[in-house]
Amino acid sequence: MNRTMLALSLGFGGVILATQIAHSSPQCGPREVVTTLLAERYGETRRALGLAGEAAVMELFASDDTGTWTITLTTPDGQMCLMASGAGYEALTEALPAAGARI
Repeated sequence: MNRTMLALSLGFGGVILATQIAHSSPQCGPREVVTTLLAERYGETRRALGLAGEAAVMELFASDDTGTWTITLTTPDGQMCLMASGAGYEALTEALPAAGARI
Protein backbone atom coordinates (compact mmCIF):
# COMPACT_ATOMS: atom_id res chain seq x y z
CA MET A 1 0.00 0.00 0.00
CA ASN A 2 2.77 2.47 0.91
CA ARG A 3 4.62 1.73 -2.33
CA THR A 4 1.44 2.26 -4.31
CA MET A 5 0.81 5.62 -2.63
CA LEU A 6 4.42 6.66 -3.21
CA ALA A 7 4.20 5.68 -6.88
CA LEU A 8 0.94 7.60 -7.30
CA SER A 9 2.38 10.65 -5.54
CA LEU A 10 5.46 10.64 -7.75
CA GLY A 11 3.30 10.13 -10.83
CA PHE A 12 1.06 13.08 -9.98
CA GLY A 13 4.11 15.19 -9.17
CA GLY A 14 5.56 14.37 -12.58
CA VAL A 15 2.34 15.34 -14.32
CA ILE A 16 2.23 18.67 -12.46
CA LEU A 17 5.89 19.38 -13.25
CA ALA A 18 5.43 18.51 -16.93
CA THR A 19 2.39 20.79 -17.12
CA GLN A 20 4.27 23.69 -15.54
CA ILE A 21 7.20 23.23 -17.91
CA ALA A 22 4.88 23.08 -20.92
CA HIS A 23 3.13 26.28 -19.86
CA SER A 24 6.24 28.16 -18.78
CA SER A 25 7.42 29.13 -22.25
CA PRO A 26 4.98 31.38 -24.09
CA GLN A 27 3.70 30.40 -27.51
CA CYS A 28 4.33 33.12 -30.09
CA GLY A 29 3.46 33.84 -33.69
CA PRO A 30 2.65 36.67 -36.09
CA ARG A 31 0.03 38.98 -34.53
CA GLU A 32 -2.44 38.57 -37.39
CA VAL A 33 -2.30 34.76 -37.11
CA VAL A 34 -2.75 34.75 -33.32
CA THR A 35 -5.66 37.24 -33.30
CA THR A 36 -7.41 35.24 -36.04
CA LEU A 37 -6.96 32.05 -34.02
CA LEU A 38 -8.37 33.68 -30.86
CA ALA A 39 -11.38 34.98 -32.80
CA GLU A 40 -12.17 31.85 -34.80
CA ARG A 41 -11.41 29.16 -32.23
CA TYR A 42 -12.55 30.89 -29.02
CA GLY A 43 -14.72 33.80 -30.18
CA GLU A 44 -12.44 36.21 -28.33
CA THR A 45 -12.16 39.91 -29.15
CA ARG A 46 -9.85 42.55 -27.73
CA ARG A 47 -11.23 44.05 -24.52
CA ALA A 48 -8.30 46.05 -23.13
CA LEU A 49 -4.73 47.05 -23.90
CA GLY A 50 -1.80 48.82 -22.33
CA LEU A 51 1.89 49.45 -22.77
CA ALA A 52 4.29 46.99 -21.20
CA GLY A 53 7.67 48.65 -20.85
CA GLU A 54 8.70 50.99 -23.61
CA ALA A 55 8.07 48.86 -26.65
CA ALA A 56 5.55 46.06 -26.02
CA VAL A 57 1.75 46.04 -25.98
CA MET A 58 -0.18 43.89 -23.50
CA GLU A 59 -3.74 43.01 -24.56
CA LEU A 60 -6.68 41.19 -23.04
CA PHE A 61 -8.91 39.17 -25.37
CA ALA A 62 -12.12 37.60 -24.08
CA SER A 63 -15.46 36.11 -25.09
CA ASP A 64 -18.77 36.77 -23.34
CA ASP A 65 -20.21 33.64 -24.99
CA THR A 66 -17.54 31.11 -24.00
CA GLY A 67 -16.18 32.91 -20.93
CA THR A 68 -12.59 32.34 -22.09
CA TRP A 69 -9.89 35.00 -21.83
CA THR A 70 -6.31 35.38 -23.07
CA ILE A 71 -3.58 37.86 -22.17
CA THR A 72 -1.07 38.53 -24.96
CA LEU A 73 2.13 40.52 -25.38
CA THR A 74 3.05 41.95 -28.79
CA THR A 75 6.64 42.98 -29.50
CA PRO A 76 7.77 45.68 -31.98
CA ASP A 77 8.65 43.03 -34.57
CA GLY A 78 4.99 41.94 -34.74
CA GLN A 79 5.33 38.75 -32.72
CA MET A 80 2.41 38.11 -30.37
CA CYS A 81 2.93 35.76 -27.42
CA LEU A 82 0.24 34.08 -25.33
CA MET A 83 1.08 34.94 -21.72
CA ALA A 84 -1.94 33.55 -19.82
CA SER A 85 -5.41 32.20 -20.50
CA GLY A 86 -8.37 30.88 -18.60
CA ALA A 87 -12.13 30.66 -18.20
CA GLY A 88 -14.85 32.48 -16.32
CA TYR A 89 -14.32 35.91 -17.88
CA GLU A 90 -16.62 38.62 -16.55
CA ALA A 91 -16.43 42.28 -17.53
CA LEU A 92 -16.55 44.63 -14.54
CA THR A 93 -16.70 48.38 -14.14
CA GLU A 94 -16.11 49.34 -10.54
CA ALA A 95 -15.85 52.78 -8.97
CA LEU A 96 -12.65 53.65 -7.14
CA PRO A 97 -12.94 53.60 -3.35
CA ALA A 98 -13.35 56.98 -1.66
CA ALA A 99 -10.13 58.68 -0.57
CA GLY A 100 -9.06 57.33 2.80
CA ALA A 101 -11.45 54.35 2.64
CA ARG A 102 -10.15 51.02 3.89
CA ILE A 103 -10.06 48.33 1.26
